[in-house]
Amino acid sequence: MTDNLKQDKTKNQKVSRRKFLKTAAVAGAAAGSIGFPGVMRVSAAAPVKLKVQTAWDAGTLGFVKFKEFCEEVTAASEGQIVFEGFPAGAIVGTFEMFDAVKAGVFDAMHCFDVYWPGKIPVATFLSSYPFGMDRPDQWETWYHELGGREFAREAYGGHNMYYLGPIQHDDNLIHSKVPIRSFEDFKGKKIRYPGGIIADIYRAAGVATVLLPGGEVYPALEKGVIDGADYVGAAINYNLGFGEIAKYIIMGPPSTPCLHQPVDLMSLNINMNKWKSLAPHWQTFIEAMVAKHSYDQYSAIQAADIKAFEKLQVEQGVEIIRLSEEDIAKFRRFAPAMWVKWASKSPLAMKAFKSQLNFMKSVKVGYIKDADMVDYDGKKLVF
Repeated sequence: MTDNLKQDKTKNQKVSRRKFLKTAAVAGAAAGSIGFPGVMRVSAAAPVKLKVQTAWDAGTLGFVKFKEFCEEVTAASEGQIVFEGFPAGAIVGTFEMFDAVKAGVFDAMHCFDVYWPGKIPVATFLSSYPFGMDRPDQWETWYHELGGREFAREAYGGHNMYYLGPIQHDDNLIHSKVPIRSFEDFKGKKIRYPGGIIADIYRAAGVATVLLPGGEVYPALEKGVIDGADYVGAAINYNLGFGEIAKYIIMGPPSTPCLHQPVDLMSLNINMNKWKSLAPHWQTFIEAMVAKHSYDQYSAIQAADIKAFEKLQVEQGVEIIRLSEEDIAKFRRFAPAMWVKWASKSPLAMKAFKSQLNFMKSVKVGYIKDADMVDYDGKKLVF
């Protein structure tokens, strides 16, 4: 090899090395800025902080799981996304969260969709309702494969919020200060319900329904303002001390353990301006973390329910009363007309309901036939 060729080769090697090192430095800086683990950040962006209030009261298992979720978001993003979690009522009252997030008073709410039919009528069909889909997997299928998530995003989007996804939780119980052993026994009782379609079925049975946020249920029961209250499942209700003052739990038969809200869904909704300010990869990251939280919250509460039922009965002397299949049939007669009544409140609500009705009529589910869509007197419903 000539001296000139050696010099050219050496020169080219030096240029190649300089080019490689320059390219690697640029790539490393870019990777560090989006939080890839194991890569030194050359110019990491400032952390994004979001204030998130939940509907769960401090001290409940639900709040514990919510706080774990917030901490996991921060840890998994290596501090680039910081969720500051607050319990029910810490910033605004639970029923004020919708308007507060919409206005940007704080960034996101972790709440029950069933609270908002007065704001977005389709909310009636964003969580379970009397005698509709009654399994968590059915709701997952509807949300992720049958258009449910798109219905929710359209509704919340009209109020400057972005719907992240459904969050599974539990079925609901009725705690009562007096025994209720039949359909007829509901008549004349004053019971807390979340309102909307769920309250309708009990009003049809003669109940005087009352709308209260979770934090006001215990004092209302304690003071005798109400005879009973629907409020989530055994584990959370044990945390809240309901068994200390309401010695009866009212459930359906094993085929229908909860006749009014068997899949009580929550969701995370974020202010739209805040959402749009996030980089696309962080948006994808947060959606994935919400899905993981749904699984974590649901499984933890289901396991805790098993122990809580024993504690409620043994430690607090609570009696579990199960209604009969005949009682359920009496309630069920009101359902189809109520479905149509609430679906008729907006075109989007009707679209969501019809989507769910088709799913329930499918061979896969088979809950409903066309002949079942009649009112209380047997007249065919038109919708």
